[in-house]
Amino acid sequence: MAKKMHLRSSEWFGGKDKMGFVHRSWLRNQGYPDDYFQGKPVIGICNTWSELTPCNGHLRDFAEVVKKGILEAGGFPMEFPVMSLGETLMRPTTMLFRNLASMDVEESIRANPLDGIVLLTGCDKTTPSTVMGACSVDLPTIVVPGGPMLSGRFRGEKIGSGSMNWMIKEKQNLEGYTAADFTEAEVCVARSIGHCNTMGTASTMATMVEALGLTLPGFSSIPAADSRKKLFAQLSGRRIVEMVREDLKLSKILTRKAFENAIVTNAAVGGSTNLIIHLTAIAGRIGVDLKLEDFDVVGSRVPLLVNLKPSGKYLMEDFFYAGGLPVVLKELEKRLHPNTMTVNGKRLTENYSQAVCYDRDVIACLEKPFQEESGIAVLKGNLCENGAVIKPSAASKELMKHKGKAVVFESMEDYHQRIDSPNLEIDKDSVIVLKGVGPKGYPGMPEVGNVDLPKKIILQGVTDMVRISDGRMSGTAAGTVILHVSPESTVGGTLALVQNGDTIELDVEKRKLHLDISEEELKKRKSVWKSPEPMADRGYVKIYIDHVEQADKGADLDFLVGGSGSKVERDLH
Repeated sequence: MAKKMHLRSSEWFGGKDKMGFVHRSWLRNQGYPDDYFQGKPVIGICNTWSELTPCNGHLRDFAEVVKKGILEAGGFPMEFPVMSLGETLMRPTTMLFRNLASMDVEESIRANPLDGIVLLTGCDKTTPSTVMGACSVDLPTIVVPGGPMLSGRFRGEKIGSGSMNWMIKEKQNLEGYTAADFTEAEVCVARSIGHCNTMGTASTMATMVEALGLTLPGFSSIPAADSRKKLFAQLSGRRIVEMVREDLKLSKILTRKAFENAIVTNAAVGGSTNLIIHLTAIAGRIGVDLKLEDFDVVGSRVPLLVNLKPSGKYLMEDFFYAGGLPVVLKELEKRLHPNTMTVNGKRLTENYSQAVCYDRDVIACLEKPFQEESGIAVLKGNLCENGAVIKPSAASKELMKHKGKAVVFESMEDYHQRIDSPNLEIDKDSVIVLKGVGPKGYPGMPEVGNVDLPKKIILQGVTDMVRISDGRMSGTAAGTVILHVSPESTVGGTLALVQNGDTIELDVEKRKLHLDISEEELKKRKSVWKSPEPMADRGYVKIYIDHVEQADKGADLDFLVGGSGSKVERDLH
């Protein structure tokens, strides 16, 4: 079979002319034998390892394991680096660079003699950026997710990496935590290799790629430190060689039905709102028409089956021990499209028919869920003409229908300067409105939507308030937080016109977000509104500001939507 198939890499290595000589001879300095250039599928290992991305710090080792599997299956492994995106260190936000990293992945694949791709992923944006780039080329591709950290342990209790971040202010003000306390907690929170151990964005995206069919079944739930993670990495290396021989490309797996499966699964696990931005962008690259409203229509009435932080009390390690994502997908069988193709060549439900749950306090059955309806609610109204989103499973029930006076912050700098001022006119029923944190405005749409409450409100024992912004929220966070308001304030969306004291009405059940002022007053404010100066006048950031689409379209760059395919006509000489 291998002799009959046409390998893309043969266009580089198969020639008997000058260019064949050039392409082969320079690789000879690595000591590759003759048979490596004689019909072996060349597999590119796209590695997002970086010491600046701590969640992916173990992927250098994983690459070697993947190579072993590729060699065993008769492939020729070629590892290459791409831009890595680490949430905890990069400023102003990794979301600014997601599209840039996707370009790196796309062009690295297209320009090189590769027949199949293994994507090594981990931290939040490394998964969508690599999948986006790979989709625009459309070769056989498999994902190796790096896995979550082991559960954090601090003073006899489990604590979640990521979720602990959002408790710092409360711990300082209500429990008197000292610098020494936090130093101890720092080590306890992140005690092993891997990404955040809650159902934050990293775990959400790993769950997403498995639900889409892009990983071996059961892979996403395994902790990074578990030896089975390396086992699956090796098996993935073997499988990608077979996928090349079968010509099992991304476009054969990523159908409309596969995307709907991912939306339903995200609701059932209480996944991050960031899935919306990333899944929409991936769909745009592979040519599937996915709209913001689909996340509500397809996924908002799905029961919550997983009891994980930030929507529950457990962590990813507990989820794995309870049976992991295979159990969830088995429970959801009647709500999924069962016959979607997956990377192992089997249909989705074939892979999970034998899954067993070992702890119903972690993974509920469909008949007795932790919450009857979960998922993402898409809001509409004059405050968000093109939509906004909220994650009900992480919100306070008593705030799901709320009316309050707006307390407006024009920027993050304005927020930091005034939020803890004793003179700030705010109470527990107020609605915090944050502007200027959308795709163009920040730029990059940072995870700041779940801003900390004012100190004086925290001291009253209040733990949640309605917060509205055109930004995003970390998947590790919780609260009644309205996100992704589109159009954003920086381009003149209604959010830009909100003033202190305006009444805002939220009704999640009716999917309504309304600014209580007349159309005449809106027009008056619009007529005097002035667009802020762009945050950059050169380089990639200027390109981003000029070309980024709004949140409801996935915040991709307009010229990146779609793909260029794998064919490159011209050679280097």
